[in-house]
Amino acid sequence: MYPVLSASTTMSSREIAELLEVRHDNVKLSIERLTEKQIVSFTSATETSHEGAGARPMIVYMVNKRDSYVIVAQMQPKFTAKLVDRWQELEAKQSIVLPDFNNPVIAARAWADAKESEQKALVALESAKPAIAFVERYIDSTGNKGFREVCKLLKAKENQFREFLLYQKIMYRLDGNLTPYGNHLDAGRFEVNAGLSENEHAYTQAKFTPKGINWVAGLWAVHNLKS
Repeated sequence: MYPVLSASTTMSSREIAELLEVRHDNVKLSIERLTEKQIVSFTSATETSHEGAGARPMIVYMVNKRDSYVIVAQMQPKFTAKLVDRWQELEAKQSIVLPDFNNPVIAARAWADAKESEQKALVALESAKPAIAFVERYIDSTGNKGFREVCKLLKAKENQFREFLLYQKIMYRLDGNLTPYGNHLDAGRFEVNAGLSENEHAYTQAKFTPKGINWVAGLWAVHNLKS
């Protein structure tokens, strides 16, 4: 049995106060001072006290495991052992326990859950096939290709693919032309040619290299799966 802990497992300032046998407001004050020094951090939460009919909401500070040790070391180092025990209790509650396979009802439920997970995985694999096909198809691409040629390869609508390139900060508009950002140019995903038109107007033309086609095809496929 291996414990799987939530990344958001925290301890409240009230719990720390109980462990240290001190006033809750003193713990909160210590947390605030340590936070001002950027030594720890916390999030505020509301708890209801467990004092019978007089119970009322209270503001507590939630801290992670590392910061709780810092706080205790600052206030009452001798209680560190008790803090260790408390964290072990919290972590044990989040352990994954295997089902009792000797019980046919529980075993059947576990089998059904496993089959459901398997079916979901197969559906995810089927959804990913277009992305795999994109990448495999364009690995054999040779030669540089312009924007419209790449749109045809990807079977993408020009306006949607253009917005995708702009949003992903792959290309930007320069004098009405799509121009790759420098990092993508440096990575060898594009080639930019400059020249003069018949009217002697300077122009630049960006084309995707085979490497760039392979790369953007995968991004485009993933984008379509998410949308």
